[in-house]
Amino acid sequence: MGPLKGMKVIELAHIMAGPVCGMMLADMGADVIKVEKPTGDDSRRFLPPAIEGESAAYLMMNRNKRGIALNLKDPDAVGILRRLLEDADVVIENYRMGTMEKLGLGYETLREINPRLVYCEISGFGRTGPYASRGGFDLIAQGMSGLMSITGEGPGRPPVKPGAPITDITAGILAAMGCAAAYARARETGQGQKVDTSLFEAGITLTYWQSAIAFATGQTPEPQGSAHPLNAPYQAFRTADGWINVGAANQTNWLRLLEVIGAPELNEDPRFASNHDRMQNLGVLVEILNGHLSARTTEEWLGRMEAAGLPAGPVLTIPQMHADPQALAREMIVETEHPVAGPVKAIGLPVKFSETPGQVTQPAPLLGEHGPEILASLGYSGADIEAFRVSGALVMPT
Repeated sequence: MGPLKGMKVIELAHIMAGPVCGMMLADMGADVIKVEKPTGDDSRRFLPPAIEGESAAYLMMNRNKRGIALNLKDPDAVGILRRLLEDADVVIENYRMGTMEKLGLGYETLREINPRLVYCEISGFGRTGPYASRGGFDLIAQGMSGLMSITGEGPGRPPVKPGAPITDITAGILAAMGCAAAYARARETGQGQKVDTSLFEAGITLTYWQSAIAFATGQTPEPQGSAHPLNAPYQAFRTADGWINVGAANQTNWLRLLEVIGAPELNEDPRFASNHDRMQNLGVLVEILNGHLSARTTEEWLGRMEAAGLPAGPVLTIPQMHADPQALAREMIVETEHPVAGPVKAIGLPVKFSETPGQVTQPAPLLGEHGPEILASLGYSGADIEAFRVSGALVMPT
């Protein structure tokens, strides 16, 4: 199933950005073989929370993959990895710069072995430039990309990191896009290439609006809470029992909002006559709208706004989102059956295909779970596999 059926991917990646890339490709049909060190991906030890002793973080990021655990300090294990790469379509790695070269499996070597191989590198700052050798973490990338300077309640407050590790996740999605594009070209020409992206660039990519403002004005954009940097009112407002997001970002929706809240006189107020005026007087506008909207519950306002054709939505908690009928209808909450953890829920594939739908069909692998079958498919005998187990080159599932 999936549009990438037939693509063979070797994932030499851990924790998040690389595994996100592998997960996206696997959900779209690729055969992704996750190669772990003998102690496993570090996310296996992100505890708590756990489900029957299995890391919830690891289970989330590694479904739909087959797993093998190799001790790459052993020449036999390096030989196995080399065999895996000889007929692979894509390899994903997020090691420190130079690690693959030390193994004798750098890009220049691999392109000689397998000319059509797409070699995907995900790092903190990219493989070129003055920061190429630095390690990368989401927190650092969020700060250096400018994201933390535009996130938070307002100017003068401490910097705030968005709750999700968005540069990790975005870098993984960008890498998957790059792999799919390079794979399409390799199928046409027989020539692979290097795909190089980073957490830093992922963060920069998310600053489109604020960068446009800075380029045009020379000014430094500041955090605005939930407000939009270019349109108003477009943010979260208080209700009698919580919060509601209102998207009255153009003049038509502004007038709809005034109709819904019963305040047509605000359209005659010169402070709010145009979007420019509303942006200039955003503080007082928010105070006035909060006064109106706090008179009813979120559910009451949602019914009125939907009837008026005004974009609006509740501010849900994560569990509320999991139970939302639209999330369920779009198959964004899925479940697999893990041999140890039992039924495990996960986030579904966010891209739908009419002819070749992707699917989440298998749970994250146990450490080394598919090692014997993977080695057998490479032509290794049962005696070879047992010898690798005894020597420690291969970690077998327990």
